[in-house]
Amino acid sequence: MAAKKDLNSALPLTVENDTAPSSSITYANEVVAIIAGLAANEVEGIAGMCSVSGNILNKNRNVTKGVKVEIGTEEAAVDLYVVVEYGTPIQRAATEAQESVRKAIESMTGLHVVRVDVHVQALSFEKENKLLQAGVENAALEAGEPEEEKVPEVRAEEPVKAEKPKAVKEKETKAKAGEPEKKEDTTSEP
Repeated sequence: MAAKKDLNSALPLTVENDTAPSSSITYANEVVAIIAGLAANEVEGIAGMCSVSGNILNKNRNVTKGVKVEIGTEEAAVDLYVVVEYGTPIQRAATEAQESVRKAIESMTGLHVVRVDVHVQALSFEKENKLLQAGVENAALEAGEPEEEKVPEVRAEEPVKAEKPKAVKEKETKAKAGEPEKKEDTTSEP
């Protein structure tokens, strides 16, 4: 029992006593960029990201595109290049993206986010087009117009071979068997 007492007395009382000042945690830029990209894409009104050169990317693409990150030992700065859905108040969407990115990075890494700059590169009309299409369909239903009939899917089948006439089949069979061909008398006697 005395051995157990000696082991417990050797353990540090606090974690701070065991932490060496030379220890550090570093994050790759891509790790912080992924966190920022995912957080920005979750904001309502953000249709997707844009590469720095202006190429539009949708939400399902690589989330680090459209995110530029600078990381120091204790701080991070982020630039977001976004596409906003048409009809969304841009100021609100950009502010929510800034807050979402700041909270995500700070909670996951412990880095202090000194700035999140949002660069609105384009507007997306995809949601507007879907709403317009839905409105047209609803108007047609209300007017009593029948819905467009869906054409059943037709699968390609093997082509159907036409049957040869019986006389042609008999000729071919006799020709294969080596029988001489009978000539029909087409002259008629008066």
